[in-house]
Amino acid sequence: MKNLILLLLCAAFPFSAFAQSQPTRPKITGIDHVCFYTTAPDGVRHLYADILGLASADPIEPGETVRYMSGKQWVGYSPAPDPKATDRMDHVAFTTNNIAGMRRYLTEKGITAGKIEGRSDHSLTFTVNDPEGHRIEFVERGKGDKAPAEPNAVSRHMIHTGFLVYNQSAEDHFYREILGFRPYWHGGMKDSETDWVSLQVPDGSDWLEYMLNQPPHPDLQLTGVMNHISYGVADMKKTSALMESHGWKPHGDEQAAEIGRDGKWQLDVFDPDLTRVELMEFKNVQKPCCSDFTAAHPTE
Repeated sequence: MKNLILLLLCAAFPFSAFAQSQPTRPKITGIDHVCFYTTAPDGVRHLYADILGLASADPIEPGETVRYMSGKQWVGYSPAPDPKATDRMDHVAFTTNNIAGMRRYLTEKGITAGKIEGRSDHSLTFTVNDPEGHRIEFVERGKGDKAPAEPNAVSRHMIHTGFLVYNQSAEDHFYREILGFRPYWHGGMKDSETDWVSLQVPDGSDWLEYMLNQPPHPDLQLTGVMNHISYGVADMKKTSALMESHGWKPHGDEQAAEIGRDGKWQLDVFDPDLTRVELMEFKNVQKPCCSDFTAAHPTE
């Protein structure tokens, strides 16, 4: 009997040691910010400050000229280094509760990570590239970080960001298997196709959206539609009315609100470089196409 117990303990030990040696991923709680390039900063200011009612803030990243706040989240803009380039997205940043632990975790997973740097808002950050070269930043916010007052803001929560994806399996390995992002919804222009895949952060309700099935060399207009951000709203009719009171009128590709394939009311506006800024209700009002929602919706 003693020999049997000893044998079982010996057999179990390697598995226990293996489990203890696996790196633990710190929490990823949401979107911290998204940054774009622009050739028309005055037009950007008109969209975010005048139409969307977001408060501006001083830049905190190299090359950045302005930030626009939605709660504690923000969108940043810097001058386009190449006005002829067809992609205006600079990088996407997610919040973590342990910046040093996150960098260590990714390094142990074989991901090359930049050094940890401090910002003037007392946050700590580092950057990696995902398998398709999208620049992804992780941010641990400074203690006592407070959201600015935004009495005229159409939204205080950036609920998702999306970008073009061509190799879904490689991106899934990074976002789902390594980072722990979770399925939220997927759908397409046709019920039998999947053009969009929404993956929530593992410890929150914000999500990243893969924009699939696009040509390999999209122009500025198409890239601007695909590489986008989305602000959550509780009532699209009230949001549209507030935007109209700020001077907005539907024109061109900026049409009146409509129900999307996910069953949610949504409305698109565009910055001067054709980057799409989406307004979307937190909850669906119709049954979504293609798949059900598999996680809780974001809130204000």
